[in-house]
Amino acid sequence: MAVARHGCRPWGSILGLLGLALAAAAAWDVTSLRCSFGSFCECDFWPDLPGLECDLAQHLAGQHLAKALVVKSLKAFVQDPAPSKPLVLSLHGWTGTGKSYVSSLLAKYLFRGGLRSPHVHHFSPIIHFPHPSHTEQYKKALKSWVQGNLTACGRSLFLFDEMDKMPPGLMEVLQPFLGPSWVVYGTNYRKAIFIFISNTGGEQINQLALEAWRSRREREEISLQEVEPAVSQAVLDSPHHGFWRSGIMEEHLLDAVVPFLPLQRHHVRLCVLSELAQLGLEPREEVVQAVLDSTTYFPEEEQLFSSNGCKTVTSRITFFL
Repeated sequence: MAVARHGCRPWGSILGLLGLALAAAAAWDVTSLRCSFGSFCECDFWPDLPGLECDLAQHLAGQHLAKALVVKSLKAFVQDPAPSKPLVLSLHGWTGTGKSYVSSLLAKYLFRGGLRSPHVHHFSPIIHFPHPSHTEQYKKALKSWVQGNLTACGRSLFLFDEMDKMPPGLMEVLQPFLGPSWVVYGTNYRKAIFIFISNTGGEQINQLALEAWRSRREREEISLQEVEPAVSQAVLDSPHHGFWRSGIMEEHLLDAVVPFLPLQRHHVRLCVLSELAQLGLEPREEVVQAVLDSTTYFPEEEQLFSSNGCKTVTSRITFFL
């Protein structure tokens, strides 16, 4: 399944871009934008929640918990004209299960410019925070970037990828922006959305899914109440996760921990069919079977879950066409 990603911005140009963001926000004619819920839209925030729900239903395979949590959280948040705090979601699961895909859909269906919107900000530890020895500098830059962009536009989306690779201590600068305080550095921050993505907790989610399968329970019977405690504990116990001693989880600043279940063979098949359709190709059975047969599965005995989810589907289709 192809996943669109927001272009990353080098940290050397961040402070310069702050000025551009402020100027762009000042020039935007917000009175020309209206939300579907009857209130004025800020900046290019133009939520299409029915479109998001439809896309998730059609293209996000095997993730009943993630679909329900994301849609429910966004509906409540977007329809609230004066939220008491930003929406903060933490996405967890094995590689290739749809976490990045969902984050790209949020940008697409919440902002007119999608991932190209100046109010969608994507951070990668490898690109933006590559040197742990520079953490203090990163903290100052990140705080300035978030503060400056929220001053320019309260309706901003911040995506933090690969949280399990973030420098320890960096995320603590976000804590004041995530809670229910009324004023933070003079910014209108309560309408912002923060999305954190990581593989942490994936092993625990996989184990729960495996136990459910062995007990002959339907996948859709797996509940959030079963999964969330295990994922939260895995994050709290991991010194490699960006939330480590940041106070974000300890202060209960997350609105939802969103688990992504491991994908089985029939889910990967749906991904293959979806990708072929996006490429404008007929669903040739020999290509579908070749992709499925070339995919590795685990555990060794059951061969139940795809090791890479749907992450390598696109490249495998290209190989077998």
